[in-house]
Amino acid sequence: MTRTIARRVASLFGAGVLLGGLVACSQAAGDPGGGSPSPAPPSVSASATPTPTPTPSATYKPASADGPAENVPVPVMPEEAKLESKEGLEAFARYWYEAANYGFETGDVEPIRAISGPDCAVCKNFYQMVESGYQNEDWIVGGQLTVQGIHSDYVLTPEGRYQVLIQNIQAPIGYYGPGVHYGTRDGYQDSAVQMIEARYSPDGWYAESVVTIKG
Repeated sequence: MTRTIARRVASLFGAGVLLGGLVACSQAAGDPGGGSPSPAPPSVSASATPTPTPTPSATYKPASADGPAENVPVPVMPEEAKLESKEGLEAFARYWYEAANYGFETGDVEPIRAISGPDCAVCKNFYQMVESGYQNEDWIVGGQLTVQGIHSDYVLTPEGRYQVLIQNIQAPIGYYGPGVHYGTRDGYQDSAVQMIEARYSPDGWYAESVVTIKG
């Protein structure tokens, strides 16, 4: 058992490091509001079927040492992030980090993979790190990236990309399994500055590379 855990720890902490490894490896719905009440429905026969009571949405539960996160909302790309503009690129960058956070909480990297290029090295490390953290019945606690600021000069590079800078911090990343804490990787509370180089295609923006400018 001890040897098995040791191998698991080695695989987790040797597996390329995420976005925090971005730094390491690349140096509710609102209240619908009031309004006029709807008019009463017309009378119907006595055999009318009663309207079913809406099922309440499942409650979100963050990950902890006791188990993985539950009922994590899937991030939705805002319409602005689909625009070929400075504002669209900045909104896309914010959504990209939301997709990364979703990966940390669920082990599902498909949302971020769908908006990242196949040659993005940091992205590949992130996929590997998250998928490794969710092997078997294991899970990840933390790792969330908090975006503090986003800016792009929106100037086309010779390679046909646009650059956007993102200032962020990251929570520590804990690796857990049933009854096991494999260890915790440090996050960073001193702001890092990362850069996404993105290209616009008929399908919208996608990240071709992610690098750390300051971290």
